[in-house]
Amino acid sequence: MLKGIHILLTYACNYSCDHCFLYCSPNSKGTFTIAQIKQVLDEAIKIGTVKWIYFEGGEPFLYYPIMLEGLRLANELGLKTGLVSNSYWATTAEDAEIWLKPISEIGISDFSISNDSFHYEDDQLNLSKRAEDAAKLLNLPLTSICIEKPTIEFNKEHEKGEPVIGGGAMFRGRAVENLIEGLPRRSWEEMSKCPYEDLENLGRVHVDSFGNVHICQGISIGNMWQTPLSELIKNYDVENHPICKPLIKGGPAQLIRDYDIEHQHNYVDECHLCYSARLRLLNKFPHYLAPKQVYGLE
Repeated sequence: MLKGIHILLTYACNYSCDHCFLYCSPNSKGTFTIAQIKQVLDEAIKIGTVKWIYFEGGEPFLYYPIMLEGLRLANELGLKTGLVSNSYWATTAEDAEIWLKPISEIGISDFSISNDSFHYEDDQLNLSKRAEDAAKLLNLPLTSICIEKPTIEFNKEHEKGEPVIGGGAMFRGRAVENLIEGLPRRSWEEMSKCPYEDLENLGRVHVDSFGNVHICQGISIGNMWQTPLSELIKNYDVENHPICKPLIKGGPAQLIRDYDIEHQHNYVDECHLCYSARLRLLNKFPHYLAPKQVYGLE
């Protein structure tokens, strides 16, 4: 049952973080218009089970007036709203409060701020702390997102002290390009299920301004500008999806088997294998693996 729609307001971002699984950057294309946001909200109401609308990116504050209007419209429909930001705008505590006051007046149910070394290595220049202080002053419900550079730890509960990768990065997108060197790897044959997403019973989707409806970033169930979102959700059948069907059957390893993909023997984790396999399938399934931009391709 679909409960959440995450609007990728823009793929543009003022940063190009090493861990970004959408390959966002200042040069990224794709931003919602207010008319498109209204269309998403109309479809959310038609679906009938949606409770949450999140605005994220990229960096949604880059399109501040459109973001505010989207939050206002969603709230008027009785939907809970959330917002994700890297706090680039919190240049001073006073400025941060000015940016956040209109959001507090609209009222949101969650405000998630990225606060990690990918965004702010120098603690003295950590803008997210200023944003958090301003959010607390305005009584905004606050969540901190902290994803750090991968570390190698050891699982003490395992008799062999099996290495565990810490930090919370997802190994897809730019993270595969920049963060996997030196990390322990496992055999591709072990990666027989997706440990992160429920690909069968959709609880949330991400939608972008190109119309792609992602059930995992870069895996689409269709284009809502061509087929209404409510119909895509109603008619979604994992058995008819060329990427999700093998993932349900046998995880990323099944993608390798079903499509006879040339591959390495070892990968950091399931995301790494899945992303690498999907890169090989982009031209075969362009409607299901979209947009190419989130695979680092223009």
